[in-house]
Amino acid sequence: MEQSTNLSALGRRADARRRTLRAFTYLGLSLWAVLVLFPFYWMVLTSFKSYAAYNGEHIPVLYTLSPTLENYRQAFTAVPLGRYLLNTLIFALVTTALMVAVSTLAAYAFARLSFRGKDLVFGLFLSMMMIPSELVVITNFVTITDLDLRNSFPGLILPSITSVFYIYLLKENFEQVPDELYRAAKVDGTSDLKYLWKVLIPICRPTLVTITILKIIECWNSYVWPRLITDDQAYFLVSNGIQEIRENGFGRENIPAMMAAVVVISVPLILLFLAFRRKIMEGVSRGGMKG
Repeated sequence: MEQSTNLSALGRRADARRRTLRAFTYLGLSLWAVLVLFPFYWMVLTSFKSYAAYNGEHIPVLYTLSPTLENYRQAFTAVPLGRYLLNTLIFALVTTALMVAVSTLAAYAFARLSFRGKDLVFGLFLSMMMIPSELVVITNFVTITDLDLRNSFPGLILPSITSVFYIYLLKENFEQVPDELYRAAKVDGTSDLKYLWKVLIPICRPTLVTITILKIIECWNSYVWPRLITDDQAYFLVSNGIQEIRENGFGRENIPAMMAAVVVISVPLILLFLAFRRKIMEGVSRGGMKG
């Protein structure tokens, strides 16, 4: 009886320690979430403050009693923000579609096809990840300028239609599919492209969805290349638009209007990530597993 009582006491103390640890874990995660989300909250809050109210705050106020949508009206009238959003949408969708097609075919070749020097070529291909992106930007700029593609969608899109990292991720994912499926398909007379379309792509859909979403986000946030290759406002993306807003739109002092423009630009990406967050996590985890 005494031993049973001691075991019960030990069990209660262990449960108490687990609950305490869980409470501290949730508290720490909550504080971290507040720190991470506060900049976004401040951005949204500022976008609803009037210019006079914002400049009249000697001490920042974490709420507003008189929200206004005037800043959002200015975001679309002071500069052609709608055009910037349309240009970015076209750039993101076309670039992502081409990149997924190119990366899928390249990954399939490295994962399933046999050709002389495949390992050497793939090793050299991976070594390109070690090259600083700034060096590639210089080379791409010279090439696009020589082709007279500045201030055009092809000039914006072409340097971004391949990715060594995404090819590597897809190759690792394709290699997880059993070789028996490929040999059985070849026995049945299935072509490589049909096997890729009918077997590998459906099996590896989570990784493909992940790559698609991450590429869209990358294109939406792209700044250096669009800023370098375009000086015609008709081809500005939202990244260029932010700078244009700051310099020639509202002026450097109208922070609430600038925050409204930033909110408009940020919301599509946030909604996209929230809608597909599980697919992203699943695709990344599948791409990193072997066996």
